[in-house]
Amino acid sequence: MEERKQTQQTDEISLKLLIEKMVRLCGYLLHNWKVVIGCVVIGGALSLTYAHVKRIQYKAKLSFVVEEQGGGTGTLGAAANIASQFGINLGGVGGSGGFFEGDNIIEFLKSRSMIEKTLLSEIHEDGRPPEMLADRYASLIKLKYTDRLNGFRFRDTSGVYLQDSLITMFYKSILNRHLSIKKPDKRLNIIEIEMKSPDELFSKVFVEKLIENASDFYIQMRTLKAKENLDVLTHQVDSVRKELNAAIRGVAAATDANPNPNRVLQRLRVESQLRTVDVQANGEILKELVANQEMAKITLRHEKPVIQILDRPVLPLDNNRMGWVMAVIIGGFLGGFLNCMVLTLRWIYLDMMAE
Repeated sequence: MEERKQTQQTDEISLKLLIEKMVRLCGYLLHNWKVVIGCVVIGGALSLTYAHVKRIQYKAKLSFVVEEQGGGTGTLGAAANIASQFGINLGGVGGSGGFFEGDNIIEFLKSRSMIEKTLLSEIHEDGRPPEMLADRYASLIKLKYTDRLNGFRFRDTSGVYLQDSLITMFYKSILNRHLSIKKPDKRLNIIEIEMKSPDELFSKVFVEKLIENASDFYIQMRTLKAKENLDVLTHQVDSVRKELNAAIRGVAAATDANPNPNRVLQRLRVESQLRTVDVQANGEILKELVANQEMAKITLRHEKPVIQILDRPVLPLDNNRMGWVMAVIIGGFLGGFLNCMVLTLRWIYLDMMAE
C-alpha cells in the first residue's frame, strides 16, 4: 500500500515538473518572439524567391492498353485447322506476341531505338518552321555549343558520329531525368507514359510521337509473317492469272486459225485442245489461290494488334508552378518551425547546465 502511494507521489511530481518545464519553455519562446517572427519572414522570402526562379516542369501524361487481335482459338482458329487440311497456310494464326508480353513493352518503349526515332521526329508549332525534337531538347538543356557544333542541326538519318554521340547523351538524360513509363496498377494492362520538361509543347509531342512510333513498329512485327504469306499468295495469283489469260488468248487464236476444221484431220484440233486444257488447269489453280489469298487477308486483319490510347495530354499541361501565397505560407512555416526547434534545443541545453 505504501509503495503504491510512493509511486503515485513520484508520478505526480514528474508530471508537475514536466508541466513546469513546458510552461518555462513556452515563456522562453515568447520571450524570443522577435527572432521567431524574423525567421518566419526570412523563410517566406526565401521560399518565394525559390518559387520565382525555379524552372517550371510541364508534365505530359499518356495512358494506353494493347488490344491483341490474334489467337489460336475461336472461329479463325477453327478455320485455320480446316484450311490446313487442304494445304492452305494461314501464316500467323496461333502466333504469340511473346516479345510484347508482360512488361517487355515497357522496356521496349525505353529502348534507345524508340527514343532516338522519337527525337528525330518533327515538332510543328504555329508560326514557326518544323523543328526536330532533338534540336528542341538541345536548347532545353542549354547544350554548350562549341565551334564544332555551331550551326549543327539534327537530321532524320543515322551513322553520323556527332549526331549519334549527342543522341546517346540525350537518351541517358531523358531516361534519368524526364521520362517515366510504368503500370499504375500491376493487375491491369494499362501502361502510363509520363514526360516532364520545361517546354510544354515538347513534353506533349514527345509522348505522342513515342507511342506512335512504337505502335507502327509493334504492328509491323506482329503482322510480319501474315503479310509475307499474303505477298507470296498475291504474287502467285497474279502469275497464274497471267498464264490463264495467255491460255484463253491461245484458245481464241487456235480457233480463229481453223474456224471450220476438217473432222478427219485431228491434228488441226490439237492446238485448241491443248490451250483448253491449260485454261481449265489454270482456272482451278487460280480458284484455289484466290481462296487462300482471301483467307490470308482475314488472317492479316485478325493478327493486327491495336494500341488503344485511353488518355492523351491536352494543353495546358499540369505543372509544378507554386503560387506566391502558398510559397510564402510553406516557407514561413518551415522557417518558424526550424527556429523553434533550435530555440528549444538551446533552452534544454541551458536548463541542463543550470541544474
